[in-house]
Amino acid sequence: MKKIDRMLAIILALQQRPETAQSLADRLEVSRRTVLRDMQALSEMGVPLYAESGYGGGYRLMDGYTVPPLQLDAEEAMTVLLALEGMAKYADGPFQRARWTVMDKIRSVLPEGMLSEVSPLLSRVDLEVPDRRYKTPFLATLMYSAAQDEWLRIYYRSQNHCRYLEVKPLRIFAAYGFWYCEAYSVQHQEKRTFRVDRMDEVQRICKPSEAAEVAYSAEKADTDDRSEVIHVRVKLTYKGALLVEQDHHMGHHVKQVEDETWEVDFDCPRTEWNWAVSLFYSLGMDAEVLEPQRLRADILERARQVVERYDTSSHCLY
Repeated sequence: MKKIDRMLAIILALQQRPETAQSLADRLEVSRRTVLRDMQALSEMGVPLYAESGYGGGYRLMDGYTVPPLQLDAEEAMTVLLALEGMAKYADGPFQRARWTVMDKIRSVLPEGMLSEVSPLLSRVDLEVPDRRYKTPFLATLMYSAAQDEWLRIYYRSQNHCRYLEVKPLRIFAAYGFWYCEAYSVQHQEKRTFRVDRMDEVQRICKPSEAAEVAYSAEKADTDDRSEVIHVRVKLTYKGALLVEQDHHMGHHVKQVEDETWEVDFDCPRTEWNWAVSLFYSLGMDAEVLEPQRLRADILERARQVVERYDTSSHCLY
């Protein structure tokens, strides 16, 4: 990092909170002595810095001091525009209008030379997002409720049920073209992941009953037996590895062990056992479960059920 960029980074950091010379050095990946020299140079340039000693002390900027509008270099501009273009591919969201206007604003303030440098890169680099068609009218409510630690009552359409649930949103994330809400569910007494576009009603509520709160506290403390996990190891072909890598829970566990062989090695929660059976059964000859034996047996039973459904040996064909 160039000295001028490092000095600007110091000012921006001090605008947010007090920092010690060591904390700045750690953030900028330079020595403490380098930071002190930069601080001295900033003071000589007229930047109003001062130091406070004692617990919670550190370097500060005088109140009211601000820097001119931030100027982006080519890599920073590309990073921001690429992220915004990826977000723009989601069918719906709380920032639908803002994400387009901010892209236009960034492009309008970039120097012509920088824009001509960034545009060819953006035309060759992409964030792949599946094309979906859905609405998420309650996404903003979920985001703010998660931030404010609120409980919600939602009407949810799952694969098997349509019903009201009391949930506490913990995290909102986007994956595979959908928005998801990870939340603690009172009815399930565990953390679950919900598709936001399947929520037809959302309303804020007071805390659920005392019994539900006890269950929630037990879940957070990991004292429930449902937290037990089962170790799974699976051999994969190249195609199987590509498919498993797309799973956001265990994709990062895939590793190559030989020229044409990959493995995924992970701990599967008991609550996700049926998911594991379905996943590795669906991979067919591109996956072979090495352990546990129970998973091999359950996949074999699933295959037998399919064979029975399609077995025509006892039927006449015309």
